[in-house]
Amino acid sequence: REALLAAYPDATFLGEESYDPSQGLGPGLTFVVDPLDGTTNFLHGFPWYAVSVGATWAGELVAGVVHNVATGEVFSATRGGGATRNGAPIRVSSITEPARALIGTGFPFKELDRLDGFLRQFAAVTRATAGVRRPGSAALDLCDVACGRFDGFWELTLSPWDVAAGILLVCEAGGIVTDLAGAPARVAHTEICAGSPAMHPWLLATVRDAA
Repeated sequence: REALLAAYPDATFLGEESYDPSQGLGPGLTFVVDPLDGTTNFLHGFPWYAVSVGATWAGELVAGVVHNVATGEVFSATRGGGATRNGAPIRVSSITEPARALIGTGFPFKELDRLDGFLRQFAAVTRATAGVRRPGSAALDLCDVACGRFDGFWELTLSPWDVAAGILLVCEAGGIVTDLAGAPARVAHTEICAGSPAMHPWLLATVRDAA
């Protein structure tokens, strides 16, 4: 916060640790920050956690960066400028068959009343794909979609700081990110479905039909 606002003193800052429910994206530059995505992983020494910073201008995502602290990887994107991993361009997966796909997800651990519906979705996706993974950091899950490690990703309960950078990374890498109604994903408390142009429609239909 100190570093970003020192460089851009007129910017709005929206972060998990400083969240005010009455505060939204500012009319100009807003930084949407999760200083530690994958907190439980970090606390247990499980090496998969990140810093995520998204930037919006007038409510539209314009830049994003995710630093996987455990591995040193840095993913970044700018609107219209593409997406990179450690400076090299990245693209979403080219896999078109669900049976060959690896899908990422996250458990609704903060809204356990949604667990039964999620488990139905999990079963449907597991039966149809090569596997499902839950690493524990949504910001990194979206990076994994952007660079083709995951062919798709869905989660039911995410916050703005979880997704701000990742949405732009996937889109700039050629992918699609929506909510479960199929509308373009917003920097908000939301559901997410992300994937390549080939896999996103299948994943969206699968999890919606199973819910």
